[in-house]
Amino acid sequence: MALAVVYGRAGLGVDAPVVDIEVHLANGLPSIAIVGLPETAVRESRDRVRSAILNSGFEFPTRRITINLAPADLPKEGGRFDLPIAIGILAASGQVPREALTAWEFAGELALTGSLRPIRGCLPVAVQARRAGRSLAVPAANGPESALVHPEASFGAGHLLDVTGHLTGTVPLEPARAEPPKPAEPPPDLADVRGQTGARRALEIAAAGGHSLLLSGPPGTGKSMLAARLPGILPPMSESECLETAAVLSLSRHGFSPAHWGHRPFRAPHHSASHAALTGGGSRPRPGEISLAHNGVLFLDELPEFGRQALEVLREPLENGRVSIARAAAQVEYPARFQLVTAMNPCPCGYLGDPVHACRCTPDQVARYRGRVSGPLLDRIDMQVIVPRLRPEELQQAKPGEASTKVRERVCIARERRLALSGAASAALGPDAVEAACALGRAEGQFLTEAMERLGLSARAYHRLLRVGRTIADLAGAERVSVQHLAEALGYRRLSAQEDTGAIRV
Repeated sequence: MALAVVYGRAGLGVDAPVVDIEVHLANGLPSIAIVGLPETAVRESRDRVRSAILNSGFEFPTRRITINLAPADLPKEGGRFDLPIAIGILAASGQVPREALTAWEFAGELALTGSLRPIRGCLPVAVQARRAGRSLAVPAANGPESALVHPEASFGAGHLLDVTGHLTGTVPLEPARAEPPKPAEPPPDLADVRGQTGARRALEIAAAGGHSLLLSGPPGTGKSMLAARLPGILPPMSESECLETAAVLSLSRHGFSPAHWGHRPFRAPHHSASHAALTGGGSRPRPGEISLAHNGVLFLDELPEFGRQALEVLREPLENGRVSIARAAAQVEYPARFQLVTAMNPCPCGYLGDPVHACRCTPDQVARYRGRVSGPLLDRIDMQVIVPRLRPEELQQAKPGEASTKVRERVCIARERRLALSGAASAALGPDAVEAACALGRAEGQFLTEAMERLGLSARAYHRLLRVGRTIADLAGAERVSVQHLAEALGYRRLSAQEDTGAIRV
C-alpha cells in the first residue's frame, strides 16, 4: 500500500497541535495535491519538496500524489511542513522505512538543494513532542533550542540526507545539545541613582510584589533611570517562567536564543507604537510587546503620548495576564503577565510643581493632558509615585544609594516568603487569597473603610491596596499587615495621596 503517515506540528499561539501528514500515491497522471486548509507557503512546498528530493539523489515518484494535512479545520502556515511532507513521500514510495515513523515528529523548511532551514516557534513544537513521547527531527539551527526542553530525543539535521540516513540506520544523528546560557550583561545599578529615596523605596516594593508602577515628575528627575534599574533587582526566573518566556520569544520575528535562557525580558516600545504592536496581531497573528514582556518588565515612557486605543488594550492583560487575538482564520491566545512600569510628566510642559521652572500650562491644558490616560487604566496601576526635582545643593549632598545586589537580596527574601505562604507573588493573589494573607484586624479594617470613603477608592483599588500592603509587610518580615503598612501603601495608591492621607487617622 503506497500510504505513509508522518507527524508534524502546526503553530497556534504558544501551542503546537499535532498534524497528521498523510501521503498517498495512486496511479494516474503525475500531480501533487495538498489538502487540509494549507496557506500559500504550504501549497508552495510541493515545488520545494520536489527539488529537494531530486537534488538529494532520491527518485521522485511520477504518480498521483495526494497529501492530506489533518485535522482539516486547523490552519497550516509556514515552511515547517516541508520536511515531514518530504519524508512522507519517500516513505510512501518505499525509499525510507515506514515502521520507524510512528515514533518521530518532523519540522523544517527545505531549500531546493535539500538543506534544512530553521523555522520559527520550534520551542513549543519540542515541548509537545516531549509530552507525546516522540523523537523530534529539526533543522540544525533549531537543535539547541529544541534541546532545551527535549534533550534526550531532539536531533538537529543540516540536510534531508541526514534525516533519511538516521531513519535507515546508515548514518545515525547525534542528539542536539543546548547552548549554555550566557551570563546576563550587568544591568544598570541602582546605586547610580542619587537621592530619590521615596522612588527607590517604591521600586523595591514593586520588585518584591510584582506590582505595576507609575512614575510622575518633571523632565530629568530620573524616571527612566529608575525604570531601567528594575530588572536588576527582580528575583531570578523559575524553570516554568523560563520556558513560558522562551516559548513566546521563539514566535517573534527575531526568535529566541538559547544563550538567553533565564533572562527576564525588558521591553520599552516607543510611544508611537500602535495597539496592534502592543497586543500583537496580523493576518497570521504574532505576539506583541505585552506578550514579549511576559515574566519581565514592560516600560512605557511618556505614557500620555501613547494613543488612547493602544493604552486601553492594557486593561484586560493587567487583570488576567493573557491577551486573545481573533482573526478570520484563527483565534490565538498569548500569555501576558508582565510588570508594567510607566513614566509621565505632570503637565504638557513638564514643570507643574517644579521648584525651579515655572509651569506655562493652563488648568485646561493640564486636565486634557492627564485625561489622555483613562481612569480605568490608572485604577489598575498599583503604585503611583511622584519623582520630584532635586535642588542643586540637594543633588550635590546626595550620596550614592544602596547597590542593586543588596536591594535584590531583600526582594528575593520577601518574594520567597510570599511564594512559600501563598503560592504566588502579592500582585498575583486573588481577592480571597490576599484578604486571607493580610488577616486584617479591627483597626486595619477601620483605617481602610475611612480611606475608601475619603478617597473614593473602588473595590479593585481596595484589593490592590491590600496587595501592596502585604508586600510592604513581607519586606519588613511581618506576619500580619498593620495600619502602618497600609498607610504607606495608600501613599503609593494615588498621586494626590500625600495631601489626602493627612486627614485619615493612623
